[in-house]
Amino acid sequence: MQATSISNHESDFFETGRDSHGKAFNLTEMSVPIKGTNEVMDYVNCRLKNGDSSFYYQERNTKTQIVLHFTAGFLRGDVAALSTPNNHVSTAFIIPRNGKTLNMWSSAYWSYHLGKGAVGGNKTGCKRTIAIEISNIGYLKKKGDQLVTIYSDKDDYCTLDETYYYTKLDTPFRGQEYYATFSDKQYKSLISLLRYLTAEYDIPRAFLPEDKRYITGIERELPNFKGITSHVNYRTSGKWDIGPAFDWERVINGVKK
Repeated sequence: MQATSISNHESDFFETGRDSHGKAFNLTEMSVPIKGTNEVMDYVNCRLKNGDSSFYYQERNTKTQIVLHFTAGFLRGDVAALSTPNNHVSTAFIIPRNGKTLNMWSSAYWSYHLGKGAVGGNKTGCKRTIAIEISNIGYLKKKGDQLVTIYSDKDDYCTLDETYYYTKLDTPFRGQEYYATFSDKQYKSLISLLRYLTAEYDIPRAFLPEDKRYITGIERELPNFKGITSHVNYRTSGKWDIGPAFDWERVINGVKK
């Protein structure tokens, strides 16, 4: 999908309430106060019309950490994948490029999101963490003057002239140098959501230092770390979310303000 088509793609989901598999959702705009502030967090309550909740566990656990992901997809497919019946791979939140944060289920509950071989154990880690998925296609491949998605050399995303839609790293991250950018609205919504979750669950507004932010080899430290991390900290390979092609300083400063 071309980057210029994402806005219409997302609008279609919010207008129809249907994901790419045809599942129907009730979408309700809501807001909640952020403890200790005069701020509110706006979000969209997103629940399947058939009432299905088989993709997460309605079990409450103490939350000590928030893990950031990107979806490597587009919104309608993201919602479909993260609400697959009986699959138990899901996240409580998805943030599309338009910034309308979707809440799929209560963040007090849990579902799998780290994957097999995750540092500290997949099940243990998923129970004590809150996962946030940011809708973003991830790394891109250069084909002539085009950047294409990882799914097909014919799936054009943008041209090299459309620098708003991608970041080129000076040093490749996990073998890739081109990454789709995140929108301004996504950053704003993510910061608001992180401020809400850290206050709600008494999670420190702490981030891994830069020399450890993009690596996995911190097995002893990571399970005990209380704060905000990302998927790459839990997986040595096969994951690129979220590396240095992300405005970490903007998020850190916004969360800690």
